[in-house]
Amino acid sequence: MTSTTQASPETRWLDDGQQAIWRSFLGGSTVFFDQLDRDLRREHDLSMPEYEILVRLSEADDWTLRMAQLADQVSHSRSRVTHTVARLERAGLVVRRSCVSDGRGVNAQLTEAGMERLREAAHTHVGGVRRYLLDNATDEEFEVIGRVFERIRNDLGGARF
Repeated sequence: MTSTTQASPETRWLDDGQQAIWRSFLGGSTVFFDQLDRDLRREHDLSMPEYEILVRLSEADDWTLRMAQLADQVSHSRSRVTHTVARLERAGLVVRRSCVSDGRGVNAQLTEAGMERLREAAHTHVGGVRRYLLDNATDEEFEVIGRVFERIRNDLGGARF
């Protein structure tokens, strides 16, 4: 829909410049995250969601998080995280155990093999972030991106990430 389309009074349509920037954002973010995912899959047999779960577990006490907490942190549904953790568990990178403090809860814990895979994959991931994003932005532009997305995160997702 363009800015010349009939708008209802409550809709603030994007002007042509805003629409162009929005489409650049959509296309750029899609190819950026797809490339990071391809790099991780090719080099380490990990998807971006798997990598992010390993990162979150590596940052937790005892490399362990409750599955519900993990789902909140990576902003995925509990069922999606359950399936992803199951793949990581089959690969020996994560184990699941009943929560000691609450028998209904399940914890995911990073294994030594998972930490080793994460250490290897981190070089690929950070290299990709640098090559595909940081090398295409000035320091000032990158700071603006950070400020904008921090506001969006606080507005939409709170401080859970």
